[in-house]
Amino acid sequence: MHIASVGVSKFCFLFSLAFCGLLLLLIPALQPPAHQVDLPQPRPQVRPAQAGQSHHTGGPVVSVHSGESELATGLNRSSAGDGGSIETEVGRNDKHSPKSGADSKRVALPGGKGGGLLGSRSRDQLDFKDIFIAVKTTRKYHKSRLELLIQTWVSRAKEQTYIFTDGEDKELRMRTGANIINTNCSAAHTRQALCCKMSVEYDKFIESQKKWFCHVDDDNYVILPSLLRLLSSYHHSQDVYLGRPSLDHPIEAAERVKSDGSVSVKFWFATGGAGFCISRGLALKMSPWASLGNFISTAEKIRLPDDCTIGYIIEALLEVKLTHTHLFHSHLENLQKLPTDTVLEQVTLSYGGFENRRNVISIVGGFSLAEDPARYTHNFWYLK
Repeated sequence: MHIASVGVSKFCFLFSLAFCGLLLLLIPALQPPAHQVDLPQPRPQVRPAQAGQSHHTGGPVVSVHSGESELATGLNRSSAGDGGSIETEVGRNDKHSPKSGADSKRVALPGGKGGGLLGSRSRDQLDFKDIFIAVKTTRKYHKSRLELLIQTWVSRAKEQTYIFTDGEDKELRMRTGANIINTNCSAAHTRQALCCKMSVEYDKFIESQKKWFCHVDDDNYVILPSLLRLLSSYHHSQDVYLGRPSLDHPIEAAERVKSDGSVSVKFWFATGGAGFCISRGLALKMSPWASLGNFISTAEKIRLPDDCTIGYIIEALLEVKLTHTHLFHSHLENLQKLPTDTVLEQVTLSYGGFENRRNVISIVGGFSLAEDPARYTHNFWYLK
């Protein structure tokens, strides 16, 4: 009897173990299905615009510059002053650009048409108020030249145009409301006098906090929409030096290193007679050789005029290449060869009077030769 009881107890114990094991196996199957968690999806990657790409859509694109993403318009075409559209060249010119060879010089052709090396495309949201236009003149030309400028293109950009001269003219300042700055430099047309005025121009631009510095002479006509369109093709924080050389080769100068010796240096420079533009980013880098009177001492080091000294600082010292453009024109050119239908695409034109008949452009307009003997004022004003 006792043995039978022990057998029943063992059987019950083994049955209990088996039942508990079965429950452990069935518990996961009896649990409700787990809820699926929505994992975060990776964000789409924005790629910078590739060099050499053209954007023909009106939507914004993202370009990368100096480690930051900046919205650019992406438009590679802009309206011309005559109602048409002109394709503009977009490029970058900095000290990382190729430094030798004919192919390393970027060329901005009229309307941006034609070849040329294109760098990363980063365009500037630019307005006229962002441009500092410096006009160099002298007291004896206030009547014959300066008043023509004030009556025409300067009247459309009074707040952006600063006239640098060598004599006080309160009557002209009050009558026209122009920004006339007396540099107190010599009125002589010498290297020292020209560099003195350029030194004041540079310092005033740095003070202005504007994005672009453009220099022209008192015999230049500036087509403002074309200037804005050209500068908008670049970014003011890049190293950009735009202009037209007066020579077909780099200039060679003797750079005085010590009082008892010198070395030869070659560089391109944009002639001041056609005008040139410099981005603020590059202008700030010029400061050690250009600011607070240093420009004059730098010019004495190579003994060359103001526009040559600009090229020396940028190309020889900072190793930034001049971007050659055919949109700037000086009095040294034969503007009669310029097609009439491309006039409004240009950025600067140079004055040509009776002493230089080659610089007269024939434009059919509402003013006769008697009304406009210079062929410089009313016809352009009429077209604009």
